[in-house]
Amino acid sequence: MVTAVRSAWREVPPRQVRRFAALALGEVPALAEGILHEIRREFPQLPLVLDEFGEPRALVGIRQSLEHFVAHMTEGLDRPHVHPQVFQEFGRDEGIQGRSLDALQAIYRLGVKLAWRRLAEIGQQVAIPAPAMYELAESGFEYLDGLVAASVRGYAEAAARQAGERLRLQRRLMEQLFAARGIRSRPGRGGPAPAGRHATLAERAARIGWPLPERVAVAVLLRPARAAVAPAVASDVLLDMDGERPRMVVPEPDTPGRRALLARAAAGWSGAIGPAVPLLDAAKSLRWAGAAVDLMERGLLPAGELLQCTDHTEALVLLPPEELIEDLTRRRLAPLARCGPTHARRLAETLLAWLETRGGAPDVAARLGVHPQTVRYRLRQIRELWGTEVDDPDRRFELELVLRARRLRGELG
Repeated sequence: MVTAVRSAWREVPPRQVRRFAALALGEVPALAEGILHEIRREFPQLPLVLDEFGEPRALVGIRQSLEHFVAHMTEGLDRPHVHPQVFQEFGRDEGIQGRSLDALQAIYRLGVKLAWRRLAEIGQQVAIPAPAMYELAESGFEYLDGLVAASVRGYAEAAARQAGERLRLQRRLMEQLFAARGIRSRPGRGGPAPAGRHATLAERAARIGWPLPERVAVAVLLRPARAAVAPAVASDVLLDMDGERPRMVVPEPDTPGRRALLARAAAGWSGAIGPAVPLLDAAKSLRWAGAAVDLMERGLLPAGELLQCTDHTEALVLLPPEELIEDLTRRRLAPLARCGPTHARRLAETLLAWLETRGGAPDVAARLGVHPQTVRYRLRQIRELWGTEVDDPDRRFELELVLRARRLRGELG
């Protein structure tokens, strides 16, 4: 069986409560003025914002909070508190101005202390029992918690709105960076001159407080899961999580330690970061990063980390132009069509090893892990199949290209 908590305030005669409320309401205007005066003395940095009627909003908030609390006192302390909307606006203003809520909470505590001092005097004047006044004080601090909570809601609302606006401006800046598609426009050639484009970028970057760097690298990411937490990148890294492939713009990517920091921030994500380029060539870095991610999705580059495109130059140069490489492969490796698949692969591996080492049979044998005599036999066959083509520098170069491409695709050992 639950025993009801006895309320000392409810035992105060209603006529006595009404008299207390009437005296308190009568003093609200002067009390509010006095509280604001003390607050401004303790917190001289507090801005005095006027409402549409030319009255300080802080004074209106103090007066409304006193009136609401007195009304709550007469209706019963066990009823839910009602908090003036203006306190949520106070919190919103702090968020918009970029200030913390610490000063605002300190101001609220000072206001409650000053208000309670006067209410206690009125309570003595009308002979309210001490237990009832203690209960009233507890209700006052509960009311203070509600005012703080209202301001926190306003603060969070402003922060969310500002974050959304910054993301929107950041996306526009990134799209502007990528708009030239890696081609520098020149006056009279259908696009803005570099100086004009740089000025536009500087204007948009200033709106989000992003200092324009001289060089950037662009990363393209693959989501590990739909609800994956965004990489915890540094504040100067532009991050756009909108879309199937999130993108990052990394300023001054060659700064010592930057590469390691990015790898830690993107832990758990797959992706690639393009080469460092001048700011106006950001689209070029984006293009290479996108090409690397394409190869990752095809299983031709390792996934599970943030790859540096500059560490995989060979794959990026040889694998994306498939039609060109396939046509060249068909023509240059045509002699292998006369051999069986296994023998053709061994000859191709031997030819590639010979082209890369430019050495004799022992060097090629050491590279392949076979006997030198086996290599000599294969090299004689290669000479028979290709003839003088293996002596032509251009043909040797093309053969090495197509054979390296086959090795990158896993078709050669």
